Amino acid sequence: MTRSRSPRARPQRRSNGFHPLLGWALKLGLVGLVVLAGYGIYLDAVVQEKFSGKRWTVPAKVYARPLELFVGQKLTKNDFLTELDALGYRRETSVAGPGAALVAGNNVDLHTRGFQFYEGAEPARRVRVHFSGAYVAGLTQAGGASLAVARLEPLLVGGLYPAHHEDRILIKLEQAPPYLLQTLVAIEDREFFNHYGVSPKSIARAFWVNATAGQLRQGGSTLTQQLVKNFYLSNERSLSRKLNEAMMALLLELHYSKNEILEAYLNEVFLGQDGQRAVHGFGLASQFMFSQPMSELKLHQVALLVGIVKGPSYYNPRRYPERALERRNLILDVLAEQGVVTPEQAGAAKKQPLGVTQRGSLADSSYPGFLDLVKRQLRQDYREEDLTEEGLRIFTSFDPILQLKAEAALAETLKRLSAGRGKSVDEVEAAMLVTSPETGEVQALIGSRQPRFAGFNRVLDAVRPIGSLIKPAVYLTALERPSQYSLTSWLNDAPFSVKGQDGQVWKPQNYDRQAHGNVFLYQALANSYNLSTAKLGLELGVPTVLKTLERLGVSREFPAYPSMLLGAGSLTPMEVAGMYQTLANGGFNTPLRGIRSVLTAEGEPLKRYPFQIQQRFDPGAIYLVQNAMQRVMREGTGRSVYSQLPASLTLAGKTGTSNDSRDSWFAGFSQDLLAVVWLGRDDNGKTPLTGATGALQVWTGFMRKADPLPLDMPLPDNVIQAWIDPRTGQGSDPSCSGAQQMPYIRGSEPSPGSACGIQAPAGEVMDWVKGWLN
Repeated sequence: MTRSRSPRARPQRRSNGFHPLLGWALKLGLVGLVVLAGYGIYLDAVVQEKFSGKRWTVPAKVYARPLELFVGQKLTKNDFLTELDALGYRRETSVAGPGAALVAGNNVDLHTRGFQFYEGAEPARRVRVHFSGAYVAGLTQAGGASLAVARLEPLLVGGLYPAHHEDRILIKLEQAPPYLLQTLVAIEDREFFNHYGVSPKSIARAFWVNATAGQLRQGGSTLTQQLVKNFYLSNERSLSRKLNEAMMALLLELHYSKNEILEAYLNEVFLGQDGQRAVHGFGLASQFMFSQPMSELKLHQVALLVGIVKGPSYYNPRRYPERALERRNLILDVLAEQGVVTPEQAGAAKKQPLGVTQRGSLADSSYPGFLDLVKRQLRQDYREEDLTEEGLRIFTSFDPILQLKAEAALAETLKRLSAGRGKSVDEVEAAMLVTSPETGEVQALIGSRQPRFAGFNRVLDAVRPIGSLIKPAVYLTALERPSQYSLTSWLNDAPFSVKGQDGQVWKPQNYDRQAHGNVFLYQALANSYNLSTAKLGLELGVPTVLKTLERLGVSREFPAYPSMLLGAGSLTPMEVAGMYQTLANGGFNTPLRGIRSVLTAEGEPLKRYPFQIQQRFDPGAIYLVQNAMQRVMREGTGRSVYSQLPASLTLAGKTGTSNDSRDSWFAGFSQDLLAVVWLGRDDNGKTPLTGATGALQVWTGFMRKADPLPLDMPLPDNVIQAWIDPRTGQGSDPSCSGAQQMPYIRGSEPSPGSACGIQAPAGEVMDWVKGWLN
């Protein structure tokens, strides 16, 4: 009997409503949501941390000295207008608001902008300045009342940038000029106040425009998305970056108001490139394009800046003015269509030129040599990140007008020397420093024959033999001993030799290879005689002369070799200026400085740099040295200056030439200006220039342009003027033919002279003969 096989039992499928794959999908979805939520939390933290904290690193801004106006001030109308142009003052037919100026004859009416200085706020006000010749003859305010002093805002001369060279001027929303916010929203994001960071309507519109055009013509990004891209993300073109951008835009709008986002956009948007410096934000772009504060922009300027947002390189108005003009006018038409402005306003704005400033003008330049000095002095008190990130405001003594005149004098002189002496001058480099004799403040600095290019700063770093610039120190050492030396002491200018400890023989020579016999002490300095100077220095002792050099302000140590007496030691132009500063300031040492004060980014006083002063020498001895240095200019190696400068201008100075004319120096001063000039080759090669034929020519050209005050040092209490016979140095009756006055430390003057034609006593004759023979 065949048994039947029972059917195999089949497992029952549980009917719970879910397919296994669907379960896995749900699980993955939940994991994805968790991951997305976690990523969203991460992005939210990123958004809030940066936006609520310190949003930007702002470089320190360096300002020139403010121009102070007062009656009696030495200032020409042309120099004043140059400064106004640099500050971006507009020449208009009426003075309607801050930044406007009206020129009528010898009067300049202007509306100052006001500024926050270390000492407090200077208010904006209307001022009339009346000029007479080279002086301010009148200063009145609105209504005609006299004004004691008015101070213009200082020129921004540069910044101390971080490694990424990003720069901006931070602004508040309420500082935006008329039409800027409406124009920005109208052009970049019409739905800005209606969306939550992402605008589906804008995306759809952009998709339609691009699809119908067959190419990418329009983007759908909101202002918030643009801010996120610039503030948090890179310019990478990818789907992941766009998704991040959208999520972060939504998060940004969740936490912050529209006004906060709009203000951040105004400060963040990239609007141009100035060399290595990236120009961010409308505040800096206004200065960069128009040399004006943003608050003063007109409709046509606002339209241009907003137009540049779309493509700062493509619409660069300096490189592509036609493109920029077309873009600006298109924006003005859009504003008229949307009712932001009337058609008449748009039409009038379209008639305006672009109005951007020229690159390389005073208003759009940096001064790398001076900024280098400022950086070095600031680093003594501040960390690098303080200078590049905290937005400090550095106020300095820099005078842009004197800087321009120094640069012009250097360029003109080098061009003339090159024409006369050929290519040998083309490789000559240059350095120049201008200071105030009284305060030691640096007013102008040129570190290269191409002063606007950053590089090796020869004022601060070129250590070169100073030649005869050391000689005033030798003669000052002697004149501090009035019982032994006076300006009419006899010196013997004759050949000699000295054997050193190493067995080497030092045998100095005069530049003209001639000996000049017995000469007065002042004549030896005026004519820069080496033989008589070296003999005098050896009598005084080389260590003693080097000590005088130290007291003059030179901290560099030198070996006490005889050759040091003729300038074998090397100094930088900055160190030379410090030495001559003490000579120019009556024996009072004032360390050179370029910084006056520092404010925080918020305008709070941080540090002041008052000038220091210390009396190092007797005023009488300094007075005598100054007298001899004036004779350098009148009758000695510097006498060529009076072929270009008026004879009534009293000046003092000294030429310097190193061996084989490798270095050409001149250091000299008036009452209000001290300038040091060096010319030479970086490879220490020979030049065809002496101190008189090279550096002195630059110095003279500068002084001619600067029009300084004549040197007028009061007669110290211990100095008297005595009448002498200029041939013998003996006392003379003032009525005698040729009699001259000469200053002496009291008690060192010669005996009063006899009546003219009467022979002096035998004793005095013998003293004169001995002096001549010695």
